[in-house]
Amino acid sequence: MTLNVPNSAVSAPASSAERPRAVVIYSGGMDSYTVLHQALKEGFEVHALSFHYGQRHSRELDVARQVCESLGVAHEVVDIRAIHGLIDNSALTNSDQAMPKADYDEDSMTSTVVPNRNMILLSLAIAKAVNIEAGVCFYGAHGGDHVLYPDCRPEFVEKMNAVAAIANFSPVEIRAPFLHASKDEILAAGIAMQLDYAQTWTCYEGRELACGECGSCRERLAAFAAHGLSDPLGYDTTDSAKGAGTL
Repeated sequence: MTLNVPNSAVSAPASSAERPRAVVIYSGGMDSYTVLHQALKEGFEVHALSFHYGQRHSRELDVARQVCESLGVAHEVVDIRAIHGLIDNSALTNSDQAMPKADYDEDSMTSTVVPNRNMILLSLAIAKAVNIEAGVCFYGAHGGDHVLYPDCRPEFVEKMNAVAAIANFSPVEIRAPFLHASKDEILAAGIAMQLDYAQTWTCYEGRELACGECGSCRERLAAFAAHGLSDPLGYDTTDSAKGAGTL
């Protein structure tokens, strides 16, 4: 079965001074795309922030821009490539390193960890939230990342929330609505909202088509397979994509 839904089925609600504001860290990927729509569904006036930190898959930023334009959501791409030399010891930020082509596990995917990434992005997003008087900052940490990425674990969110409550005169709440959810559970939430995942970019490679072989692609494909669906994204390695679980 193929997932076929209208473009961005959850549209941004009409502007209103009564609506609470929220900042959403929006990479353009599957998880943050679902979080973005969840925030809209909850009635927030969303301000989406995307970050260019020198990632190889910066194509995701173009996808994020297009989605926000279609939704009429305020969107800002923050260029922080000046810090690239501080975080370039990762396969995601250093094109000289081979991208692991395996399922997510600690042994194969450690090289994809970007040092302190979510703390950096959340710090900037909290500043934006204070600046525009938004009380909430959303990001897309989920349960499948807990083993590999410390900055996606519940204890990290708890500690960052404690800091965000005292770092400024205006406290900001950090919300990760899928913190304990698996990738296929996130997809289930998106299906319930009739979201079009062709409007996302998950692959760690910045090619025209997704590779189907990196850990991020494999996890995504397995989520669609778990729901008996075909991923609407195009893949350039059909055999490896099938091997990762597409139908």
